[in-house]
Amino acid sequence: MDVEALLAPLVEAEGFELYDVTRGRDGGRKVLRVTVERPGGIDIDTLSRLSERVSRHLDEVGYETGPYDLQVSSPGLERPLRRPEHFRRTVGQQVQVKTTTPMAGSRTHTGTLRAADDEGITLEVDGDERRLPHAAIASARTVVDWSAELKGSNA
Repeated sequence: MDVEALLAPLVEAEGFELYDVTRGRDGGRKVLRVTVERPGGIDIDTLSRLSERVSRHLDEVGYETGPYDLQVSSPGLERPLRRPEHFRRTVGQQVQVKTTTPMAGSRTHTGTLRAADDEGITLEVDGDERRLPHAAIASARTVVDWSAELKGSNA
């Protein structure tokens, strides 16, 4: 069952964008993680209401016959980047990318994302540009300058 196709219309009708859907296990239990976002952010009460709607919808369509945990959340400030569209939206921001094999002498690359397309990304690291194909990326996430964020909250 294509859970993303199943949930996207519901999530969008509620005014959100479906950022990601993953299935996994946690402590032996099946877990369905639904990540949504919305310009301006999402508060916990809104996420709670959306979680109830998603749960009800999944029950109505018979998504899973056995027990599972449903987790509905926002991607957060240090968000994972898994799809080409996630990278495209993040151009200009600081990111940390881990590659499956060493590239330019390292598996970890932290810098400014300069470009992204369907084949890969271009990352500026210490003034040098590195082209990393998506197939070589093990994981990636945005990096937040927490001291700048904290200074901004006191302004």
